[in-house]
Amino acid sequence: MQQIVECVPNFSEGRRPEVIQEIVEAMQAIPGVQVLDVQSDADHNRTVVTMVGPPKAVEEAAFAGIACAARRIDMEKHRGEHPRIGAADVVPFIPVRGVTLEDCVQLARRLGRRVGEELSIPVYLYEAAATRPERVNLADIRRGEYEGLKQEIETNPNRAPDFGPARLPTAGATVIGARPFLIAFNVYLNTDDVTVARRIARAVRHSSGGLRYVKALGLLVEGQAQVSMNLTDLRRTPIHRVMEMIRREAARYGVTITHSELVGLLPQQALLDAAAWYLQLELDPRQVLENRLQEAEEGSVCTEFLDAVAAGTPTPGGGSVAALAGALAAALAAMVARLTLGRKRYEPVQEEMEAVVAVAERLRADLAARAVEDAEAYNQILAAFRLPKGTDEERSARQAAIQDALIHAAEVPLATARDAVATLELARQTARLGNVNARTDAITAAHLSRAAFEGAALNVRVNADQVKDRERATAWLAELGRLRRRCDAAFEETLHSLER
Repeated sequence: MQQIVECVPNFSEGRRPEVIQEIVEAMQAIPGVQVLDVQSDADHNRTVVTMVGPPKAVEEAAFAGIACAARRIDMEKHRGEHPRIGAADVVPFIPVRGVTLEDCVQLARRLGRRVGEELSIPVYLYEAAATRPERVNLADIRRGEYEGLKQEIETNPNRAPDFGPARLPTAGATVIGARPFLIAFNVYLNTDDVTVARRIARAVRHSSGGLRYVKALGLLVEGQAQVSMNLTDLRRTPIHRVMEMIRREAARYGVTITHSELVGLLPQQALLDAAAWYLQLELDPRQVLENRLQEAEEGSVCTEFLDAVAAGTPTPGGGSVAALAGALAAALAAMVARLTLGRKRYEPVQEEMEAVVAVAERLRADLAARAVEDAEAYNQILAAFRLPKGTDEERSARQAAIQDALIHAAEVPLATARDAVATLELARQTARLGNVNARTDAITAAHLSRAAFEGAALNVRVNADQVKDRERATAWLAELGRLRRRCDAAFEETLHSLER
């Protein structure tokens, strides 16, 4: 499975198409990156770009965009409705497939350091990448905007950047971070009284007592009052709930909603949830045509993997199959947890099941990606053995390459073994606390997790036997021993859940 990261850089330019195009082209020039969406707003004087691709490519594209914006945007001349502190104002990384939020944190910190060192732009880290609790919230970092930061950055230690100089160039500062998916969502009112929009924003945003996971501002855009929002957790605060609260608050002031808009992209599930709520529809996602088509396509992908395993080639082999077994187990654990959520009988365990879903989805993505990584690791061993060995120098280089490949080929299944045990412990939790009608699914997940652990552990031991760094190899085997004890305990406890 290819690793995919989303990046949604916001640039402080929405009025000069030639500048916007230059910035976008700088990012599109990086191989592997796809720009999915570009939205500009002249009143906000801001452009939001949505791009996806492999982590390294997206990181490079983000740097290219920041560098181009720094050359073309002068914050001394910038004016717009939206809060901002820099030309490349905010650059978040979002995990999509085969990567975790922590992976995105590392991307953000690596990019932040590079921007600070190579472009001499002050960089602040936010959300999951924040190094200080007071910088988690973007609004706190942007307080005072460019003009206020320009006055304080050189004199107030609390405004010192995480990377780069403690002074503002004409490109301003950049905020870089990692976060889950959010929706940028704006609602327009049939009034030009921005005071009404600000009062409604105050009512709906969490920081002033409104809905959790909602950030909101009242703005005037093209002569119309606008409630501008970021919705940071669509599962817990869905878009239709926000819309209805704004509708009711607007009625207090004798105004109505004229229309709403998205800035960037949103998941299909958000629209399905809204449609089901407004239609009072008990919607099974499998009733959606596109979902059924995707199921069919995924089925063909599964067949392709089985054919690849069955072929007379060394890869994908046992390590890849072990990782896939672990991914299937994690998927089952997530399924049981979701079958438990929202049911009155299981109300006391809702928080535990929500946590299971979050962890299981991360494990599923990691293990699925490792099915590919394990095959690549074995191919690296084969490539190392094919290196020339005619001269002493070539023999030395070949031996070093073989050892490096063997180490990597042991560390990949060791990571699979760790995740397999973590998945088994989730299966135990869902078997004990989850929907009893899905208990056999949880126990099946336990069996799959245990098989994944055994297969991965075998691959670790085989490669450890050939590694010359015995201290490292001994540490791997010791960890396997600890993991096995956890595995056995969790498996036995899961089987005991049949007695409840």
